[in-house]
Amino acid sequence: MDLTNVILVDEQDNPIGNCEKLAAHKEGLLNRAFSVFIFNSKGEMLLQQRAVNKYHSGGLWTNACCSHPADGEDVENAAHRRLMEEMGFDTSIEKVFDFVYRASFENGLTEYEFDHVFSGCYEGDINFNKEEVMDYCYKGLDEIRTSLSTHPHRYTAWFHLAFPKIEEWWLHRQAQSVE
Repeated sequence: MDLTNVILVDEQDNPIGNCEKLAAHKEGLLNRAFSVFIFNSKGEMLLQQRAVNKYHSGGLWTNACCSHPADGEDVENAAHRRLMEEMGFDTSIEKVFDFVYRASFENGLTEYEFDHVFSGCYEGDINFNKEEVMDYCYKGLDEIRTSLSTHPHRYTAWFHLAFPKIEEWWLHRQAQSVE
């Protein structure tokens, strides 16, 4: 499994080739990615603070994990793999939605990604990988929304875009479970 390349895609997520990950981000090429959002039984979201040494967005807070599938790897299987690699646990997840985003960074890199978003619940131990993650916490959605507004610079670009969508999905899901 080649984890140094990303899968280049068109706007409908159809594969059109492969490219070395850093080169794709230097050139701003649309590639396949995924993000995993984890909640606990209190409805709090698991956030991770990215390790400072990450090639972009180091030290910023974001969702439980995100990455790119390897060529030929199912996106959901990649999400499970990466959740274990970054946070040290695996749990049942479900596909929630997709979105495309483009974000440019001060170091000249651009993320242009077709992002598959998954969500799950988890209550157990977290044994995060210190090379990938600096810290983690669970926070309520209201607290996250407020912090995104008052301290936007503390969060990754994609988290700003995905959070309102995952919050809407979560609240709708919670309302349905009450009915």
